[in-house]
Amino acid sequence: MDVAIIGAGMAGLACADQLRAAGHGVALFDKGRGPGGRMSTRRIASALGELSFDHGAQYFTARDPGFLEAVADWQDHGVVTPWPLGGEDTWIGVPTMNTVIKHMVSSHSVTWAYQVKGLVRRSGAWWLNSTDDQAGPYDAVVLAIPAEQAAAILSLHDFPMARSALMARSQPCWTAMFAFDQPLVDLPPVIRDTGDIAWAACNRAKPGRSGPEAWVVQASDAWSGNYLEESPSEIPAMLLSSLRQASGCKLPDPVVAVAHRWRYALSTGTGDGALWNADISLGVCGDWLLGPRVECAWLSGQLLSSKMLGVKQSVGVQNPIPALSAITLA
Repeated sequence: MDVAIIGAGMAGLACADQLRAAGHGVALFDKGRGPGGRMSTRRIASALGELSFDHGAQYFTARDPGFLEAVADWQDHGVVTPWPLGGEDTWIGVPTMNTVIKHMVSSHSVTWAYQVKGLVRRSGAWWLNSTDDQAGPYDAVVLAIPAEQAAAILSLHDFPMARSALMARSQPCWTAMFAFDQPLVDLPPVIRDTGDIAWAACNRAKPGRSGPEAWVVQASDAWSGNYLEESPSEIPAMLLSSLRQASGCKLPDPVVAVAHRWRYALSTGTGDGALWNADISLGVCGDWLLGPRVECAWLSGQLLSSKMLGVKQSVGVQNPIPALSAITLA
């Protein structure tokens, strides 16, 4: 098969890895400018020098045996390391979270900054419609994108899949990034679930990080929902105030203060794992089909590729998935 995968995040790449290993051709398309997705790292030039912020997923856990094998391979390649400060079974990418995705992408062909608007099927083949052109033909298509984005594309080709996507709902998350010209010695390196703050962490508290005092602050899902349509220029001051309240410390004014809105940060998971229509060679994978973790995204991608290859596979994450209020595990 020649397979087009829309979305070059963890789920899409996990699916691509197994398809490519089985000898199939895989082309990935992603609307982003580079690898990362919700494991992205934001780089900002400032008066303090270049700054790096892990402004998406803060860490990930590894419990499923298959995923543990993948993580062990990543560790052998030097792109991940354990991070006990994050909690039990937690890992981070080094020197940044998106290093993991960069490592996975290196084995594949990815077209970046390519937003797929819809699919066209004719003469038994698939074509991808973007703003400017069509890509194809492909024997099969995989959607590895958030449920809200997948639903619109699926609705014209597979209504049961579209209905599953419509029933999945993601929680938003506002994230602020701050840099200070002095260490915040009175703050603990990590703050969790305090007031309006679901998560706050100092960049230098993670292995492999250095540089100026840089912090990522993620708001609770309730706060993020209440201010979802607020201007990004207003969010940093609001979350800095929340951080001051949560920490009980008098903080200096930041040198850098920017915000990012994750509109589709967390999904509770539909329990479907992955969806595949063999009659028209159309599939869907993503964490929203399993649970709100990096591990779940990887497992969903692996499960879909197994369905496509006709391989029986039982995928399930060991240990219950906790309720989350930020994208610390997304």
